[in-house]
Amino acid sequence: MLSSVCGRIQLFIVLIVGGGSIATGETDRPRSASVYLISPKDGPFRVQFGLSGMDVAPAGIDTPNTGHRHLLIDVDESLDPNEPIPQDKKRLHFGAGQTEAPIELSPGKHTLRLVFRDWSHHLFPPPLMSDVITVNVNWFERGTS
Repeated sequence: MLSSVCGRIQLFIVLIVGGGSIATGETDRPRSASVYLISPKDGPFRVQFGLSGMDVAPAGIDTPNTGHRHLLIDVDESLDPNEPIPQDKKRLHFGAGQTEAPIELSPGKHTLRLVFRDWSHHLFPPPLMSDVITVNVNWFERGTS
């Protein structure tokens, strides 16, 4: 019985001594600890390109079953199969054979479509294009919630 009473007294003392930490919910941590987002990063984000059944080669290299990519951003008009795609902020050209790229979009909804063209920038018959996808970009100022 005495050992049972002593056990209760020790438990009571432990609860009182450690109570500040339990009651407030605060726990010590190393001062050097930090928390951060790995992905996505603020600003440009990485778009990865897929392809099956053919290979990628730099533009200007005439090799069978190869081509290079163009990324269309918010482009609704149809493409002329006999004309190269102009290069501008809405029509990105990846003629070096890139498989991914960082792109920067303004906040809001945007459409993306990947187009695969031959060595001379012409469409394959029939055209080789991805489905159109819609992305919604919401960049918030750093430090706001």
